[in-house]
Amino acid sequence: MKKAIVIGASSGIGRALAIQLAKADYCVGITGRRSAELQAIKAQQPDAFVVSAFDNTLPGLVENLNSLVTTLGGLDLLIISSGTGELNPDLDYGLEKPTIDLNVDAFTEIANWGYAYFKQQQSGHMVGITSLAGLRGGRLAPAYNASKAYQINYLEGLRQKATSEKLNLVITDIRPGFVDTAMAKGEGIFWLAHPEKAAKQIYGLIRRKRSKGYVTKRWRLFAGLVKLMPGGLYKRF
Repeated sequence: MKKAIVIGASSGIGRALAIQLAKADYCVGITGRRSAELQAIKAQQPDAFVVSAFDNTLPGLVENLNSLVTTLGGLDLLIISSGTGELNPDLDYGLEKPTIDLNVDAFTEIANWGYAYFKQQQSGHMVGITSLAGLRGGRLAPAYNASKAYQINYLEGLRQKATSEKLNLVITDIRPGFVDTAMAKGEGIFWLAHPEKAAKQIYGLIRRKRSKGYVTKRWRLFAGLVKLMPGGLYKRF
C-alpha cells in the first residue's frame, strides 16, 4: 500500500485530497492544527488515516514529520496544502505576517524536508498546492499573491535541482483558481469549484505525474491571459 502525507488536511482542498487518496487505497497521514477535524476524517475510514495534529509555524515541525513517517512506515507522496491569506486593503502587517510565516517559512521547511527524504529514498512525489494568484501581484492581498509566487518558483527550483541530481523525484505544482473553501474571499467570485471536484482533478494530475496543472481546467486559459497582460493594463485590472 502506498503512503502519503497531506499537510493541511483539516479542511478545504487538503481534506478533499486526503479522502480521495484513501479511496485510491493510500494510507494517508493527515496533519493540521485542529485535531477534532482530523479525527472526523479518520472516523470515515479508520484504517486509511493516521492523524498528527500540529501547527506548521511552531518549533518541532521536522520532528513531527519524521514521527509521522515512522508511524506510516514510509512515504511515497507528500502534498503541501496548508496555506493562509487575508484581504488587506490597509496593508496591516499584522495580517501579512501569518501569511509569510505559513506560506513562505513553513512551506520552505516542509519542502526541504520532503526533498531530503525523497533524495535519500531515491524516489518520491512532492505536490505543492500553490495558486493562480501566484502568477501576478495582487492589490487585495499582496502577501498572499507574493507568497504563492514564491512557492511556484521554489518548486520549480527544486524540480530543476532534482533533474540535475538525476533523482527519480516528481515535483508537481497545482495552481487552483477559486475553490469553495475559507480561502475564497472577496466579491465577484466566479468559476467556483467544489473541493471534491478540485481533488479529483488534482489526483488525476498526480497520477499522470504532471509538473504543473490548473484546477479546474478552465483556469488554464485565464492564466495564459493574465501572464500575457501588459503591465500598464494589469495595474488597472
